[in-house]
Amino acid sequence: MFARQIVSGGKIASKARIGAMSMVSRRGLVGQNGVGGSQPKSLLRKVVGTTLKASLFSVLAGTLWVSYELYRESNPSQQKPQSSTFENGSPRKTLVILGSGWGSMSLLKNLDTTLYNVIVVSPRNYFLFTPLLPSTPVGTIELKSIVEPVRSITRRRPGKVVYYEAEALDVDPKDKTVRIRSVEKGEHSYEKELKYDYLVVGVGAQPTTFGTPGVYEHASFLKEIPDAQDIRVKIMNNIEKAATLSPNDAERKRLLSFVVVGGGPTGVEFAAELQDYVDQDLSKWMPELSKEISVVLCEGLPNILNMFDKSLWQYAQDLFKEERIDLKLNTMVKNVNATHITTKCGDQIEELPYGVLVWATGNAPREVSESLMNKLEEQNSRRGLLINDKLQLLGAKDSIYAIGDCTFYPGLFPTAQVAHQQGEYLARVFKKQYKIDQIAWQAENCKSVEEKAKWCSKKDKLKTLVEPFKYNHQGALAYIGSDKAIADLAIGESKYRLAGSWTFLFWKSSYLVMCLSFRNRILVALDWLKVSFLGRDSSV
Repeated sequence: MFARQIVSGGKIASKARIGAMSMVSRRGLVGQNGVGGSQPKSLLRKVVGTTLKASLFSVLAGTLWVSYELYRESNPSQQKPQSSTFENGSPRKTLVILGSGWGSMSLLKNLDTTLYNVIVVSPRNYFLFTPLLPSTPVGTIELKSIVEPVRSITRRRPGKVVYYEAEALDVDPKDKTVRIRSVEKGEHSYEKELKYDYLVVGVGAQPTTFGTPGVYEHASFLKEIPDAQDIRVKIMNNIEKAATLSPNDAERKRLLSFVVVGGGPTGVEFAAELQDYVDQDLSKWMPELSKEISVVLCEGLPNILNMFDKSLWQYAQDLFKEERIDLKLNTMVKNVNATHITTKCGDQIEELPYGVLVWATGNAPREVSESLMNKLEEQNSRRGLLINDKLQLLGAKDSIYAIGDCTFYPGLFPTAQVAHQQGEYLARVFKKQYKIDQIAWQAENCKSVEEKAKWCSKKDKLKTLVEPFKYNHQGALAYIGSDKAIADLAIGESKYRLAGSWTFLFWKSSYLVMCLSFRNRILVALDWLKVSFLGRDSSV
């Protein structure tokens, strides 16, 4: 009996061991099959943990980089002072730069200012990022976000740069002098002459009216900050005035009619921004009045955005029709008065009422450019200062260079892209010119004829290394409204034509990269972010 119990207990123990082994086996199989096992949970934790660590590291690295860039821009290093001679006794030559636009500031940013006594003269004490100017009248971008003080740019250069907030009145190519007059009027105003060894004329251009009567008296241009401020005040005031009138009043309709003349990038982008403001913001606060606003774009050519591929400008024109922008092509403006413009399309003459008229067509030379053209026989064009393939002013004997919108050269258009590349090119030219001047000074101070001939030969060889300017067209961008843009890109020999919402993101990214300072990039990005969440401001 005792033996039977032992045998029975052994059977029971054996069965228990077999059951336990079976459970372990089942659990192992379940875990291997991935149902309720710990391995997937462990893998998920690793993925989430790695992602969080990578994100945290990216945020930290980005914050450190932004902080460094801002600190570097806000705390420039010590500059070398200007002097009449170098340490070897050779004279330090004077380089005068007229203007603070794309060409002049691109030159200044890339120039080694320790090689010259650099003087900048401009009535505008800031650089203006003109591609985003059409976004400012309706408040998409704040004006302060697209300006960079000239003194901030000059202070970051390795050698001291002298800046005069003044207007260039006259250039004397024979005596190598520039006569300037201060912007400030009254007892503290001044006029003075500056001597130069090399002069860079980058004074830009002024709007042209093609002789159309009444434009200067009644239209608003869109070329400078005061222009954008003036347009904004007119738009907001007209909206408020129209709100006090009855819907059937003809004056209300006129006040709410906004006319843009010019189908280039500036005119198209402003018309698109204005329609965006009406559709996205004004429609929320003044829904009935916003439906009465009309945006009209007049263009003398058969299509807008003539520098783009046909598929792109056709896309833009189709989108304008969807956005209710009245596009009038092959339409010339013949006369402008205080309330109407007279247009001609073929044989048809039409009177268009307007509340705000924005004139965005063409360029004309400034007075200082015209004065310089009249002094040189080789300057026989009225379209701008004639230059050669090395950006030297024709007739000025290699001492005057001209860049940007104030110039005319076949194949080069008055765009920011052209001026920017011209400025970078001239910075390289002046670096080589410094070496040429140093060799010339050595040749002048040689005692033997053989040694002088050797230095002169070296100088002539170095002159041949100054290559002509070659423009590298990288493409064109334009915003066309409703968060859409077009891009006609040229990368090497390949061409890419893009349009739509993704192109709008590319448009934004490209302009952020093109901004002159890191500070501007942050301010512009914050403005876009603010409009996305809070909308545009509807007050003056």
